Amino acid sequence: MKGCTVKINNINKSFGDFVALDNVDFTINKGEFFSLLGPSGCGKTTLLRIIAGFEFPDKGTVLFNDLNVIPLSANKRPSNTVFQTYALFPHLSVFENIAFPLKIKKIPKNQIEEKVMEYVRLVQLEGHEHKKPNQLSGGQKQRVAIARALINEPEVLLLDEPLSALDAKLRQNLLVELDTLHDKIGITFIYVTHDQSEALSVSDRIAIMNKGKVLQIGTPFEIYESPATEFVAKFIGETNLFDAKVAECIPYNDDYMCTLNVPELHTSIKVTDYEQTKIGQDVCFTVRPEKIRISLEEPNSTKSNLNIFKGIVEEPVYSGFQSKFYVRLDNGTLIKVFKQHTNYLDDGPEIAWKDKVYISWSANDGYIVEDINQ
Repeated sequence: MKGCTVKINNINKSFGDFVALDNVDFTINKGEFFSLLGPSGCGKTTLLRIIAGFEFPDKGTVLFNDLNVIPLSANKRPSNTVFQTYALFPHLSVFENIAFPLKIKKIPKNQIEEKVMEYVRLVQLEGHEHKKPNQLSGGQKQRVAIARALINEPEVLLLDEPLSALDAKLRQNLLVELDTLHDKIGITFIYVTHDQSEALSVSDRIAIMNKGKVLQIGTPFEIYESPATEFVAKFIGETNLFDAKVAECIPYNDDYMCTLNVPELHTSIKVTDYEQTKIGQDVCFTVRPEKIRISLEEPNSTKSNLNIFKGIVEEPVYSGFQSKFYVRLDNGTLIKVFKQHTNYLDDGPEIAWKDKVYISWSANDGYIVEDINQ
């Protein structure tokens, strides 16, 4: 495995009275594709700039393996940065832009040519070597920027929202290429984005940030299925979220079966939990729209631990591969339900506007976020 381990130790950074980073502390593993994800102003770009050497913390250290790089200027660190704006030299060709770091190092001309062509092939720009940046598409420009950042063979590649200037389809294609590139090169990638789908698609692990703090670090699966806070549950994907109070929590198979009193639903629901949550504790309960089943027929209520509600379809939204239903329950609460279109013949009767429907989900498909104040 190439690259290096990056340790962020108790980083604090303020700009006047504004706290950009508040005691940020975690480790990025060697060769990992690690994403910093959060809304604008959460501190992710400031943290990346500190790792790169463009900003310095008020307190704390950044270690590349066991070396504290804070005293080192950006050009002395074994890292390179790919920016959102490409930062290409407009008067230089693709070849010359990629070759620039090697020329600064005074590498022999024949070695430069061989290595530049290797990276031209790596980012799939064969045939474009002699074009100027203004002759390239946005995706091609970003490939040049990535090749130029990689040609010095850094141990860490820092990517600051590199795809945000591209249109949606091109962004998705280049994201796949970036993931493939990481697999080929194997160095540590640190990727900043505010786009949750990007982070979920390519990351080994993700750090969710808000207001200068890291709220949760985990795999895409852990972040999506087991959000640590109410903010994470709402920020990642779409969900249905309710405040609740634990009425009962008893052993169930290898987990616990909890009964939650949910004021907004005017009733109690069942949900499994990994831990025995305290009776009387205020919690946040979340269930993803795709986990909820919608039907015109009443589900089999004899199935254990099935939460069932009646309502009326207030708004159906057809999206090709799925339909979104906004269902107004009999108790007045609005619930989002997603129904995948997997097989036309198995879809059953079409559900339409104003239809009376049943929605249901298993206790295993909900999740308790224990601290509603985070």
